[in-house]
Amino acid sequence: MLTKGNTAPMFYRILSRFPPNITFCFAYGSGVKQQLGQDAVQKKKNMIDMIFTVDNAHRWHASNLERNPDHYSGLKHLGSNFIAKYQESFGAKVFFNTLIPIPDEDVVIKYGVVCTRDLLDDLTTWSNLYLAGRLHKPVEIIRPASGSKIQNAIDANLRAAVHAALLLLPEKFTEFELYRAISNISYAGDFRMIFGENKDKVNNIVRPQLENFRNLYAPTLDHLGLVLQLPPQNSDNSICIQDQSEKTILHHLNNLPKWPIRRIVQKQTKGRYRQDTEDILTDVSKSTNYREIVSHCLRAIVWQSSVKQSIKNIPSAGMMKSVRYSWDKALKTFN
Repeated sequence: MLTKGNTAPMFYRILSRFPPNITFCFAYGSGVKQQLGQDAVQKKKNMIDMIFTVDNAHRWHASNLERNPDHYSGLKHLGSNFIAKYQESFGAKVFFNTLIPIPDEDVVIKYGVVCTRDLLDDLTTWSNLYLAGRLHKPVEIIRPASGSKIQNAIDANLRAAVHAALLLLPEKFTEFELYRAISNISYAGDFRMIFGENKDKVNNIVRPQLENFRNLYAPTLDHLGLVLQLPPQNSDNSICIQDQSEKTILHHLNNLPKWPIRRIVQKQTKGRYRQDTEDILTDVSKSTNYREIVSHCLRAIVWQSSVKQSIKNIPSAGMMKSVRYSWDKALKTFN
């Protein structure tokens, strides 16, 4: 994850247009990070995606409505209290304003607003795997976390991503396949991948950013030396080898966040007599199809949150912007 010192001054100028009480902010997506198949000119044309984390959504939207009323759809007429409740009530608990031109910078942005508590919940429990999934990948940190809680949650999210990816991978795999599996956690199951997204999106994200992925995951991978053998640095050998004993599989399962574990328990019991969670995970670790079980449960979380959030985004963007945004996505798919 890039540090504040590497951040382009443009991001700070953009941030200065908004109310200052933002506890954490990052930018992500093809307008920020290089993706395969796009040159610098194409990257410049892409919309910049940003996430603003705030402690009090009602207060923040009230202030932003005064500063930037044109950013909002017709929902602004219902007031900041309604917007805050709309943000926090369903979907991934993020409120997006999209296709916002910043003339002085010659860019267009989309920004999402999330409460600190909801970001922490997704990072630590994977309740939606929405913002947690975005933070599985290298992003541009514009305003670092103001306290240790968010940074600790980010670190926990990265550790969980590695445990999940190792459960989905075979005994031997390449370093690229490891980071692709991590990145794919939040894309597999996303209904938007059926249409409106490039089917090679995950590969295009990972290939040009291998070094950034290495830097992001180095602290986590260093602690898995007993169960994961990584290729030596500067070696032509890119093969990783993981231990797939029942004990290690159970260790990975136990280190998944709350909601994937809950989904696994629900899937395995199917309403029957509820066994102890540890007993169920032990049974899964001994099964030959544990990968399919884990994959199914992760996909279910992503599917549900992606559908609900996409429906939620239509009123917040307004019909005209929603149509334009979807059209632009579709065009990028076929280009």
